[in-house]
Amino acid sequence: MEVIFIKDLKNQGRKGDIKNVKDGYAENFLIKNGYAVLKTKENLTKLAKEKAKKEAADEIRHKEALELQEKLSKVVLEFKVKTGASDKVFGSISVKQIKEALANLGYKVEKNTIEIPSSLSSLGFHNVNINLYPNVVGTIKVHLIK
Repeated sequence: MEVIFIKDLKNQGRKGDIKNVKDGYAENFLIKNGYAVLKTKENLTKLAKEKAKKEAADEIRHKEALELQEKLSKVVLEFKVKTGASDKVFGSISVKQIKEALANLGYKVEKNTIEIPSSLSSLGFHNVNINLYPNVVGTIKVHLIK
């Protein structure tokens, strides 16, 4: 019996997969628990519509990410830090501080998308990457001053 998975099921199938499984397994487990539906013309058209809708939404998110990438390339965040002898910075700038500074400028960025390549513990300009979308990375400049 062929079924269309409507939910991910570990080691069995992912949402949208069409698989041939035993009749009893399909009826008594997959369909009963809402993991799959029978493969019919109506269900195939629903699947095609959902895929088209998802692709359209992904395309919109990708365009938004590209626009945000362009805006972020012009952003320079300045942080005033305390320094010791020979301009050595006490501590470093954290991801949380960068997120808050971006939020103050009106950019909503998740904390887990910000990548600091190395510790921001020296004066001057540093590049910080922000993963906006798969294969779309925005870069901002962080300037540490006395």
